[in-house]
Amino acid sequence: MDADEFRQRGKEMIDFIADYLTNVRTRRVFPNVKPGYMRPMIGDEAPRQGESWDKIFNDIERVIMPGITHWQSPYMHAYFPALNSYPSLLGDMLANGLNQLGFTWASSPACTELETVVMDWLAKMIGLPNDFLHSHADTTGGGVIQTTASEATLVALLAARKEVIRRIQTQFPYLSPAEINGRLIAYCSDQAHSSVEKACLIGLVKLNLVPSDDKLRLRGDALRQAIANDKENGLIPFYLCATLGTTGACAFDNLIELGAVCERENIWIHVDAAYAGSAFICPEFRHFMNGVEYTQSFAFNPSKWMMVHFDCTAMWVKSSAALHRAFNVDPLYLQHENAGVAIDYMPNNSVGHWQVPLSRRFRALKLWFVIRSFGVEGLQKHIRNSVRMGILFESLVKNDDRFELPVERHLGLVVFRLKGDNELTEQLLKEINSTGQIHCVPASIKGKYIIRFTVTATSTNSDDIKRDWNIIQIATTKILRPLANLSPQERRNKIKNLHSDFRMSLVLSNTPHSPCLINGSFAAMLPFNTNNIYAMTHELSQRSLNNSLLPISTRRRTKNYSGQSTINKQISMDGCLINSDQQKYLLPITPSSLPISRQGSLDSRIEEILENNSMDNKSNNELLSVPTNSQTDLTINVPKIIKE
Repeated sequence: MDADEFRQRGKEMIDFIADYLTNVRTRRVFPNVKPGYMRPMIGDEAPRQGESWDKIFNDIERVIMPGITHWQSPYMHAYFPALNSYPSLLGDMLANGLNQLGFTWASSPACTELETVVMDWLAKMIGLPNDFLHSHADTTGGGVIQTTASEATLVALLAARKEVIRRIQTQFPYLSPAEINGRLIAYCSDQAHSSVEKACLIGLVKLNLVPSDDKLRLRGDALRQAIANDKENGLIPFYLCATLGTTGACAFDNLIELGAVCERENIWIHVDAAYAGSAFICPEFRHFMNGVEYTQSFAFNPSKWMMVHFDCTAMWVKSSAALHRAFNVDPLYLQHENAGVAIDYMPNNSVGHWQVPLSRRFRALKLWFVIRSFGVEGLQKHIRNSVRMGILFESLVKNDDRFELPVERHLGLVVFRLKGDNELTEQLLKEINSTGQIHCVPASIKGKYIIRFTVTATSTNSDDIKRDWNIIQIATTKILRPLANLSPQERRNKIKNLHSDFRMSLVLSNTPHSPCLINGSFAAMLPFNTNNIYAMTHELSQRSLNNSLLPISTRRRTKNYSGQSTINKQISMDGCLINSDQQKYLLPITPSSLPISRQGSLDSRIEEILENNSMDNKSNNELLSVPTNSQTDLTINVPKIIKE
């Protein structure tokens, strides 16, 4: 392809994208394909000779589009928004053409300069303190664009870890970093994103999930008690990830209370505001971030709600020196004559290292284009419209007495459920997703199975919301009518047998390794029969015979979550509590935790247990030492399978 053909084909692609976004509401929002659908269409081997662009372009609609979940559709209500806009797309087109690797100022001055300016713009737009600005004379803070909020959480944790080790070694120089690291413990709420756990696994530190209150917020008293307990056990608290806008229900941790506790304990506070951060462009929503002055780092995703397409996470720190100390490497080829004067997002001797990768894309271009194209007022109008659509949907749910709202609505996310058993709400979700007309996902909140309805598209209007609610009401009537006269157990059995296309799995719950969110199109609640749980746990225990067979992340979990932090947690799809020699461990029960050679038959074996309850009650009880009628004690006694 030469420059002339590129001009022609580029215009064709622009037309294709524009037509797609204009007409996306006419497409089925969730694809009607099965896993593995694509391989037979494109073959197992790469072509030996180059193919014509016409043939490649035609395969977009034939091969790719049938498997696309349409995130820009007004009927897409799953997860959180992943919005784009034409200015954002043009910004990335230019960035891709320029193809800058902006790891130092010298490698691309414009890439670094624009990012520092735009990050200061954005910090002022959402009301962050001056301590987070590059341009403020009295601070060493500033902002950087990371790939995701998960990476920002990791970067903050590693910086906090370096700072506490450095501080303790100053007081106790005979302690090695490894000895100190072994006692470090981080905190987040039981509603926090799973990326906090992943960051702790990478950082080799323990994690304490502190219970949230009845409004799903992390409060100061709960954190204070958790810290006191851990200090009594010889642990060193060092890091808190506070969430503003949780994944499950968009709840907001109380930063003022948490900040006061962490200030006394010298704990680094990182704020994960991945979804909600965009809303702080509007002054009326900034009360959610009261107490932000206590924090050492803050991150949110313009790639979610701000019409800047993925990937783009804005992260700010009060002390860039903390990042530099955590990540500093300084090979000769990265040094340049302006080091110490210009900001480098990668290492140099005086400014600092701001991220994990070396190379970085020119992401600031698309952010700059969007802010300039819409202006602050245009972005505020967009956010407020999404919130209004959320309020409209909330009012429709409230007017139907078959439903309940288990937690308060915040911003553009509404969580709702059918009154009664969890299985009813699960069946409703399957029903509405099976049509492909709208798409939602579930979460588990304090043991309740709920449906998340998020306003995700820029084009969503009140007519779309009313249409979607009508689909939900029709589906509700369809599933409730045949169940009206059945007993709870008969209802569960009937629900289990419906929708044979959906494979059986367990709903994710609020556990240390749960993102509180799954793909509701394939989710199913396990019928709550303790014999099923015991039988399946035993089956899996026979496959994981010793510590060496478990993946490293699992072995770390057995230490990170031993003791009080796992007490009273719920059984979930990927874990259960196991009592072994008076120690409580969180043991994953997913196929990925088993030896690869044995995974092939796992699904069929679990299905056999669930369908036939093949192990009789007597043998279950003799083997597992549990009463037949146990319905509340979920601590299961099994042969010891994990060694400390």
